[in-house]
Amino acid sequence: MTTLKIEHKISNYDGWKKAFDSDPIGRKKSGVIRYRIYQPDDKPDIVIIELDFDNIEQAQATQAALQQIFPNIEGKLIFDIKLSILNIMEEVTL
Repeated sequence: MTTLKIEHKISNYDGWKKAFDSDPIGRKKSGVIRYRIYQPDDKPDIVIIELDFDNIEQAQATQAALQQIFPNIEGKLIFDIKLSILNIMEEVTL
């Protein structure tokens, strides 16, 4: 499994969530099998999204699609975007 991690500042959560829920890249069609949204307890102006994929090619294609969309909303709704593709090296349930 491969994860695309997206982290950025937001102007407000409700406005950001509405844009996220509009799903401009078509997450399911892009191969997203699961996603998680995090917000650091001490930084309510930050969101971290993890999109899980079956393979790295889907993650890379989604990253490229997001890089086309983000310039249109950066500075208005989101700020300081960081994208990373992560490969799970080990997972242990205790």
